[in-house]
Formats: sequence, C-alpha cells, structure tokens
Amino acid sequence: MRVEFRPAAADTGIVFVRHDLQPAVRIPAVHALRIETPRRTTLASGGATVEMVEHIMAALAGLSIDNCEVWVDRPEMPGCDGSSIAFVNALDQAGVVEQSAPRATLVVSDVMRVGCDDSWVEARPAPTPGLSVRYRLDYGSQGPIGRQTLQLPVTPTTFRRELASARTFLLQEEAEWLRNRGLGCRASMSDLLVFGPEGPIDNTLRFSDECVRHKTLDLIGDLALCGCDIIGQIVAFRSGHRLNADLVRALLTEGRRSVSWRRTG
Repeated sequence: MRVEFRPAAADTGIVFVRHDLQPAVRIPAVHALRIETPRRTTLASGGATVEMVEHIMAALAGLSIDNCEVWVDRPEMPGCDGSSIAFVNALDQAGVVEQSAPRATLVVSDVMRVGCDDSWVEARPAPTPGLSVRYRLDYGSQGPIGRQTLQLPVTPTTFRRELASARTFLLQEEAEWLRNRGLGCRASMSDLLVFGPEGPIDNTLRFSDECVRHKTLDLIGDLALCGCDIIGQIVAFRSGHRLNADLVRALLTEGRRSVSWRRTG
C-alpha cells in the first residue's frame, strides 16, 4: 500500500482520498463519518471506507498540520511498525507551509466526562495554553503491562520525542481474537507489541512505559476528528477508541454549554 500526503488549501481540513476507486472517493476526517469497528478508527463515505486512520491522524495532529489530503490506494492504512513514526518522518521530509488563514479552535470551558467508573475520558479547561493530556493505563498489578501514567503538553516537539514511536500493543489472546476475524493479518509478532505472560513476544520495548504512550497517541489521533484545535486538558482512564469518540461527539454536540468556538491566527 502507498500513502501520499499532499498539500491542501486553507480550510480543507484532513481528507482521505481513495484514488484506487473510480471515480476517486474523498472522505473527510471528521467525527460524523466515523463508524464503529473493533480496536481501530474507521471512516466511511460515498460507499468507501478508510480503516485504522488513528496513527495517521495522530501524526498530522501531533505536528499541528490541519490541511492535508491523504491519498491512499486501499481501505486499510498500513500498520508500519505499529506507531506513527513513519508518517511523522514522511511529513518532516516533505516540510510544512504556514498558511495565512486562521485555525478553528475549540476551547474547553467546563468539565465534560464520558464513560463509567471502570473507564472514562474527560475534557477540562486548560491550566496552560494549548492541549495537554494525562492518560492512566491499568492492567492490574500482576500482569506484564501493569499500571502506567503519562502526562504531557501536546506540541510537535513532545509528540516527536515522546509519542510518535510508541507502538500498538495487544495481549496474546487479543491478537489471536483479531487474527481469527481477519484483522491485522499482515502484521507479525515483531511488528506489534504482543504481550504474553512474561512480557513482549519476539520484541523489546522502546520505552519502559510504551503502552501508555501508545494509548496517548491513539487518543490524540481520535481527538483530531473534532476537525479543529482543542484548547484544554484531556484526562483518560483506561479509555479506548470508542470512549475517545464519545468525548469528541460530546464536545461537538454540547459545545454551546461546555466549550466556546473561536478562530485563531
């Protein structure tokens, strides 16, 4: 599969283009086009889909790129090494142009939470300018993953250094469940972090807390479906793609009560 990042005019947003179809189908990366699929973020429009877009969206959002066409020739995005680093490297090599149009910004002005006691994610007013995230991962004290917490401001510098290379991880039984359903069949154990009882199988960690870093990467990619910059603090506990999407939906639908919109230069 080939992914091409192409420049787009101001106010285009992020748009996936399935150019393998005739005619080509354009799929804007917005929450309204998200459809539920297990363990990945999928968008659908015009009878076409793009699947597993979260790592591409995280790379674009992490580098503060808000106008880009992503040309692809298959429905499933490449897994690469299970992280966003290949996409970040490609975007850095291409370079970024600053446009004169203002950016749409969603400013969180009240606390909003979705989920339950066992897993939740919430948006809070920002203690400092910009977007910051705090993720608490909890697989119990006895397992190979354990409990991990990460908190950081989201900037191009922190994204490149702290998050971009953190890889997808699965428990061994989860990997087998997905394989039995035809998902992720092109990836091997060495491509992903698959945890057995003793730790990663046929692989080594890039960070001691790589799992929570990847969950944070996924969160940033899913939040990007807001279609704008978020000014606020996002706090998550055991959240995944579905809960992340629920928060995006809540922010977009309850905006009059809990957030304010503005255009910033």
